[in-house]
Amino acid sequence: MSSANDKDGEPSETSTGPSEGTRPLSKEEARKFYEEKGIDFSPDAPVKPRPIPQFEKSISDKIASKFGSKVTVDYVRANRMRISTKKEDILDVAHFIRDELGYDHAESVSGVDYPDSKEIEIVYHLGSYTDEKLAQQVLALATRVPREEIPNPGKDRSRMTSLREVFYSVEFHERECFEMFGVYFEGHPDNRRLLLPEDWADIPPFRKDFKIKGR
Repeated sequence: MSSANDKDGEPSETSTGPSEGTRPLSKEEARKFYEEKGIDFSPDAPVKPRPIPQFEKSISDKIASKFGSKVTVDYVRANRMRISTKKEDILDVAHFIRDELGYDHAESVSGVDYPDSKEIEIVYHLGSYTDEKLAQQVLALATRVPREEIPNPGKDRSRMTSLREVFYSVEFHERECFEMFGVYFEGHPDNRRLLLPEDWADIPPFRKDFKIKGR
């Protein structure tokens, strides 16, 4: 590892990270190296890594301990953490987060379109009104579904289990993701369009290949 330091003794912006002999570590090896030292070095972390906060780490550790390889801890930061899981497991993970960890509502649900990998990511941002220790916490629970090149919302593979039975507040958020990204939520009690007209015939407008006609 480079020995270059700044004036405060922290790794400088020119530090290259750990290495074994002359061989740089792989991304996964580097992640494990910093994780063992309690430092957040996820891809979007600041240039100068910050210590992982212990309260948030204790929460992510409980999820990882319960579900093992079924979940991935993407990052842990002050008041923020993100957990990814497969769509087949998200309902079980959500029940655990609510019943065992005290997160009682979804603040929002968002989508991200990944046309290159042919996936759409759905992210639930979870919080708590009832547990004061979690008042400032936001836990992002993410999963991905297949992305159809020619979408047929509600009738193609872009679908996942609704979390409506776990977090009541997702009802309108999931409806918005359905119409804007084309992801159908199985088990949702009212999976209709929310903002677009019912006879909308174009592709979902939040997908990256959507173009406004005439421009």
